[in-house]
Amino acid sequence: MNELPILSILLVLPVIGILLLTFISNNSESDVNLKQTALWVSFLNFIISLVVLFNFNKVDPNFQFVEKYYWLGDTISYHLGVDGISILFVVLTTFLVPICILASYNNIKFSMKEYLIAFLALETFMIGVFISMDLILFYLFFEGGLIPMFLIIGIWGGERRIYSTFKFFLYTLAGSVFMLLAVIFMYWEVGTSSIPVLLQHEFSYDAQIILWLAFFASFVVKIPMWPFHTWLPDAHVEAPTAGSVILAGVLLKLAGYGFIRFSITMFPDASHYFAPMIYALSIIAIIFTSLIALVQEDMKKLIAYSSVAHMGFVTLGIFTFTIQGIEGAIIQMISHGIVSAALFLCVGVVYDRIHTREIERYGGLVNRMPLYSFSFMIFILASLGLPGTSGFVGEFLVLLSIFSVNTYFAVFATTGVVLAATYSLWLYRKIIFGQLIKDDLKDILDLSSREIIIFVPLILLTLLIGIYPIPVLEIIEPSSQLTLEIINGKMN
Repeated sequence: MNELPILSILLVLPVIGILLLTFISNNSESDVNLKQTALWVSFLNFIISLVVLFNFNKVDPNFQFVEKYYWLGDTISYHLGVDGISILFVVLTTFLVPICILASYNNIKFSMKEYLIAFLALETFMIGVFISMDLILFYLFFEGGLIPMFLIIGIWGGERRIYSTFKFFLYTLAGSVFMLLAVIFMYWEVGTSSIPVLLQHEFSYDAQIILWLAFFASFVVKIPMWPFHTWLPDAHVEAPTAGSVILAGVLLKLAGYGFIRFSITMFPDASHYFAPMIYALSIIAIIFTSLIALVQEDMKKLIAYSSVAHMGFVTLGIFTFTIQGIEGAIIQMISHGIVSAALFLCVGVVYDRIHTREIERYGGLVNRMPLYSFSFMIFILASLGLPGTSGFVGEFLVLLSIFSVNTYFAVFATTGVVLAATYSLWLYRKIIFGQLIKDDLKDILDLSSREIIIFVPLILLTLLIGIYPIPVLEIIEPSSQLTLEIINGKMN
C-alpha cells in the first residue's frame, strides 16, 4: 500500500470528477446526472480515504504513504504524506463532501454544474492542505481553497452574499500575505521548504518571534479568534447550507491544524512567549461569543457564534503544550466538524420547508417532525458537551490540560460550557417544544429518506466517538507525543 500513490489519487479523483462534469450538458434534465456523478466521485474518494485509514500504522508517529517528486527546478517538491495528526482531517473532509452534495440536491436552483465543480475543487484544496509535506505546496492549497468558497458564497448565497463573500475573502487573504513572506524567509534561511526538515530546524529566538506572528496573522483569521471573527457569522448566514457545512466542518480546522503543525512545533520559544495572549484571546472568545449567541434571532448566526467559542477551546488546548491539550484540541476539531456540520444541516432542513431562519418563526416542531427533533437533540447535546457525545471528549481533555497550567483560566473556560448549555437548550426549546400554533408549520413534513441517509452517519459518529474514543486517541497519540518531543528538544 505504501508503494501505491494513494494520496495523489485522493487529490486527483475530484479533478477527474470535474472533468466528467464538464462533459455533461447543463440543463434541468441533466441535473440528475450531474448530481449523481459528483456524489459517486466524492463517495469513492471517501472510500479511498478509509483504505488509507485502515492501512495506517497507528504506532508509527512519522509520516506515512509518502510521495515525493521534484517540481519547479528542485525548489518546490510535490511532497505528500500523512501522520496521526492529519489523517483524521483527511477522512473528515472526504466524509463531509458527499454529504454536502447530497444536501444540495433540492436547494440549488441554478448552475448546478458550476456549483458541483466548485465543491469538488474545494475538496482537492482541503485534502491538499492536510497531506502536504512541502511548506510552499501547503500554502498553495491553503490559499487556493479561498477561490471555490468565494464562488460558492458569492454566487449561490443569500441577499447580502456579495458583501459577505468579499469580507470573507479579504479578511483571510490579508492575513495570509504575512504567512507568504514568512514562508519565503524560511526557504532562504534553511534552503528547503520540506516540512520534515523545517520541523527539525532550530530558528533563532528573534526569527521565531517574527515568523510566529506572521503565521498567527493568517491562522487567527482563519480559525477565527476574537476579535478577527466578524467575517464568520456573515459568511455563514449568506452561504448555502452545504457551504456553511464545509466552512464550519473543515475550513475552520485548517488554521487549528496549522497551529499544531507549524506554530508550536517550528517556533516553540515564541509559542511559549505568546501563550498567555492566546489564553486570553481564547477565553474572551469562549465567553464573549457565547453571550452574543444568547441574543441571536437567526439560527445560523447562533451556531456561527458558537463555532467561535468552540474554536476557543481548540486554541486553549494546543498552547498548553501537553499531550492532553493537543489530543483534546484535535478531537474537539473532529467533533466540531461533525456536530457543527450537522447543526447547519438541521437549519437547512427547516429552511428548505419554511424559508426562514428566524427562531421566533418556529415552535412545536416535535408534534410534526419527531425524527427531526430526535436528530436535532443529539447534535444540540453534543454541541454543549454532554458526556457520551463527541463534544464532551475534546472539551474534557482541553479543560484537564488548561487546569494543569492555570486554575483561573480553567475556571473561566468552564463558564463557556455553562453558556453553551444555555444558548443550545434555549434554541432547542424555542424550535422544537411548545404549542404548534403557526399555520405554516401545521403541514410541515418530517425528514425525507435522503435527509435520514444524511443524518444517520453523523449521529452514529457523534455517539461512537463520545462513548468509545480510544480508536481515535490511538491514532492521534504517537504523532502528538512526537510533536511534544520536538518542542521540548528545541526549547531554550
